[in-house]
Amino acid sequence: MTPTLKDVAAHAGVSRSAVSRTFTDGASVSPKMRKKVEKAAAELGYSPNFLARSLTTRRTKLIGLVSNNFHNPIFLEVFDLFTRGLQDRGLRPLLVNLSNETDPDHSVKMLTQYSVDGVIVASSTLPPAFSKAFRDKQIPVVNTFGRYASSPDVHVVGIDNVEAGRIAARALVARGYTRVAFLGGPEDATSTQDRRQGFKEEIARHASVASTDSFASAYSFHAGRTEMLRLLETGHAQGYFCGDDVLSIGALSAIKDAGLRVPEDIGIIGLNDMEMAGWENIALTTIKQPIKEIIDASVDLMVAMLEDPDRYPEARLFACRVIERGTLPPRI
Repeated sequence: MTPTLKDVAAHAGVSRSAVSRTFTDGASVSPKMRKKVEKAAAELGYSPNFLARSLTTRRTKLIGLVSNNFHNPIFLEVFDLFTRGLQDRGLRPLLVNLSNETDPDHSVKMLTQYSVDGVIVASSTLPPAFSKAFRDKQIPVVNTFGRYASSPDVHVVGIDNVEAGRIAARALVARGYTRVAFLGGPEDATSTQDRRQGFKEEIARHASVASTDSFASAYSFHAGRTEMLRLLETGHAQGYFCGDDVLSIGALSAIKDAGLRVPEDIGIIGLNDMEMAGWENIALTTIKQPIKEIIDASVDLMVAMLEDPDRYPEARLFACRVIERGTLPPRI
């Protein structure tokens, strides 16, 4: 049978409260007592039941890690970094798929049922109302990859998507293109809106350069490929800013199937710099989003909020840069 706290107390010859204090963070217990209890626990193969303990402490250490784009390979990296980062801080991630979810209140109810101590909304497409709904229920929340605001309603960690659009536009203009285009993700996604805004603003500064824009149905390979196939039927631009790496890879597939070459016939620049973008058979020129730094900052903020739930919301932005590979020609 699985050994219990009572068994450890009897084996060590101490009280049950002494065993409980030994396995409770911050509880007062002497080094001698701790050593005695840990030795007995090891001999019996005892592990504390954290969920049972939460009934007493009212802290589960569960952090809801919610997202809505499980089709994008970048989130394999995101979830890997988040789960390890939270676990390293003594927290336990609860992964929740909000794909096709439209009701913030339903999401709050679901996470409340699990008695989470906090929530990280890892999404650039969910509207800000989702994160705000958790805050309104006094649940500590961080919106990772969220929309920047100088006075945010909740903690936001990510990049300036408007500036990312400008960076992409400057990269295309530097190649001498006079016909460029923005191929974004879902039109209602804030990340798409902001990246398009920055792209259009920068292109407007160059009178000799014309631009168009279009939108894929999702941040996915299939959506990027489908939209590029449509664009190739109606006359294509010289260079495209695809607002995400996975859209870019879908677009590259469509261009290849159309018998065109990259970058000789069409140039492509993406955004994220996910691992796949650097594969030799893809070699995507892209804008690097510093994923690890963003996630580390998100975990730090969550830990700080658990200690101080009234911490004033802040926005932490990280700079992006172009990673030159093979889908754009050299600058002129």
